[in-house]
Amino acid sequence: MTAVKIITLFPEFFNSPLSTGLLGRAIQTDLIRVDVVDLRDFAENRYRQCDDYPYGGGSGMVLMPGPLFRAISSARDEDTRVLLTSASGTLLTQDLVKRLACEKELCIVCGHYEGVDQRVVERFVDYEISVGDYVLSGGEYAALAIVDAVARYIPGFMSNSESLVEESFEDGLLEYPHYTRPAEIDGLAVPDVLLSGDHARIRLWRHEQRIEKTRRLRPDLYKRYCESEDKGEER
Repeated sequence: MTAVKIITLFPEFFNSPLSTGLLGRAIQTDLIRVDVVDLRDFAENRYRQCDDYPYGGGSGMVLMPGPLFRAISSARDEDTRVLLTSASGTLLTQDLVKRLACEKELCIVCGHYEGVDQRVVERFVDYEISVGDYVLSGGEYAALAIVDAVARYIPGFMSNSESLVEESFEDGLLEYPHYTRPAEIDGLAVPDVLLSGDHARIRLWRHEQRIEKTRRLRPDLYKRYCESEDKGEER
């Protein structure tokens, strides 16, 4: 994946995030290209209207199909995969991030208000994606999370590519705890094993800590991990 286009009602939202940190550096060095498309440029009238009341009634507004049809059509080609940020979409997981990272180009449509006209989904959308079981005030927050998560798999994005192997959610486990200097602060000491210089013991300790942390904080992941381990033993 080398290019992303983001279709949004609020392009200014992305000014700072896309110019700072690792993502900003990747854009500046052409590791990844991110184009922000203002949906209002494809509006249907001089008021730049992109939303309207839903058929059948309701308390909120819905993004109209016309502007989105035109915006998506102008942004995509045959190699583009279109994503819609949606609270009712498929949950974004590390496995899904890896699949998206293999795509040549992504076009992310930022959902807003009560959502988008369903005909947009039927015509264009390859993935409806949610970043969690909660509701955000706009899809821009989710779009930024998707871009950052996917970009980390671009060769050269991370200064140490090995860190991808030991992160949370790899192998179904959370990441082990980290410590740095000083060795003691306010009576809290770094575990002795990390100061031992015994790399085999350190690897074992870290693995055990990953398992325990996952059991304590994410019992759902821990259950799946145990099930996968049991299946491995059966084989």
